[in-house]
Amino acid sequence: MTFTAVQAGVLSTMAEFDHWWSQRHQTGRFEVTKVPFAALDAWRFDPATGNLGHDSGRFFTIEGLQVEVGGTATRWQPIINQPEIGLLGIVVKEFDGVLHCLMQAKMEPGNVNTLQLSPTVQATRSNYTQVHKGATTRYLDLFIGPGRGEVLVDVLQSEQGAWFWRKRNRNIVVKVTGDVEINDDFRWLPMHLVRELMQIDNLVNMDARTVLSCMPLAQSGADETGTPLHSSSAVLSWFTEAKTMCDWSVRLIALNQVRGWSVTEDEIADHAGRDFQIIGVQVAAGNREVASWTQPLLAPRGQGLAVFLTRPINDVLHVLVRMRPEIGLLDLVEMGPTVQLLPGEDPSAVDDPFVKEVALGGLGQVRYDTVHSEEGGRFHHALTRYRVVEVGEEFPVEVPPNFCWLTVRQLMDLLRHGHYLNIEARSLLACVHSLW
Repeated sequence: MTFTAVQAGVLSTMAEFDHWWSQRHQTGRFEVTKVPFAALDAWRFDPATGNLGHDSGRFFTIEGLQVEVGGTATRWQPIINQPEIGLLGIVVKEFDGVLHCLMQAKMEPGNVNTLQLSPTVQATRSNYTQVHKGATTRYLDLFIGPGRGEVLVDVLQSEQGAWFWRKRNRNIVVKVTGDVEINDDFRWLPMHLVRELMQIDNLVNMDARTVLSCMPLAQSGADETGTPLHSSSAVLSWFTEAKTMCDWSVRLIALNQVRGWSVTEDEIADHAGRDFQIIGVQVAAGNREVASWTQPLLAPRGQGLAVFLTRPINDVLHVLVRMRPEIGLLDLVEMGPTVQLLPGEDPSAVDDPFVKEVALGGLGQVRYDTVHSEEGGRFHHALTRYRVVEVGEEFPVEVPPNFCWLTVRQLMDLLRHGHYLNIEARSLLACVHSLW
C-alpha cells in the first residue's frame, strides 16, 4: 500500500503543525493538582532515613546530599536519585529526500503549559518495563527490538547535575525506511520545521532538545571551512586537567540529615526560601500509559539562564564553553554554557567579571533568545532562558583557564561520547542548530 503524506502523518508547514497541535490540546484531558505528601499513593517517607520513595523500590527517591570542598562540608540539600537509565529516542525517515523526525505531543505533570513536543520515545526503564502496570510504550520496538532501525546516534548523556544524582539517559536516533503506523499524538516533522519550532517558548521539551543536539552535524546546516583555535587533543587535555583540579567530594546522606531544610506536610524546603522545593502532585492524563497517578516533583524558585557566547575565529564560528563542576554529575565536571545560572540566582550577583556583562545581557548581538522548560516529569515549572549571543573582535580570544573556545563541529564530535557537555550546553547547541 502506498501512503499519502496525510495518511503517513506528515506535517510540512507551520500551519499544518498549528492545526494538529490545537487538536491535541482540545482532545487531551490533563489535570495536575498539588497535594500533601500523605495523599501520594504508594509513596512513603522511610522512618529511618526520612528518604521519600515508592513502595515498588523503583522510579526514583528523594534523598540527601552533602558536599565537601577541600575537606570541609559546605552544602547540604535534597536530591533526586534515579539510578536506572531511561531511553530518549527519535525515529527519523526520509520523505521525498527530506529527513523527518517522528515527534510526540506529550503531557508531563511539571510542564508549565502541560503539552510539549517530545521525542518519539521518552521513558524511564520503570515505565517501559511497565512497573506502573500501564500500557506499553509506543514505538519502543524501533529502538530496542530485533527489528529496530539503523542507528545514527546512541550515547549516554547526563541530566541536571544540580538536582539529579548521577542521572543518565540513553539518547538514541534510529532511521527507518518502512511504513510506520502513526498514532494521533505523533507526527512526522521535517527537520527545518523542528528547528523553527525551537524558536517558540516552552514548545520543544528538554528530552527532545538533548537528542536533537546529538544528531549528526550534516543535518544542522553548519559548514565549517576554517581552522579551530584549539586542536581536539588540546581540548581533551584541557578537559582532563580541569577534572583533576576539582577538589569536591560529594556523597549521598539520609534526607533527615540534611541541614538547613525542613519537611512539612506539603513540602520539603530550605529555611532561607532561596532554593527549590519538593512538592506532591495528583495527575490525570487521558493519553498516557497510566490514566492517573501521584508523585513528588522538584519545584525551582524563579527562572534559570544559560548563555552561549559565539564569535568568528580563523573564519569559523566558535562557542565559548566553561568548565562547570556540578554536585550530581557522575564525574563532577562537564563543559557548560558560557554563563549558567540556576533558577533564583541573580545575574547581577555573578562574581566572575569576565562574563558578568554577558549574564546581564549588555554584550554583543543576540542571535537567539527563547525560554524553554526543563524535564517536566521530575520538575515543576522549571524554566530556563536560553540565549546565543554573537560578539566580534572586541571580545578576547585569550580567555581564563576555565573557559575554552570550541567550534560547533568540535562540540558535535564530543557528543558522540557521554559526559562531555552538560544538559544546558546540549540544549543550547540544539538552539544554535536552529539558527541555520
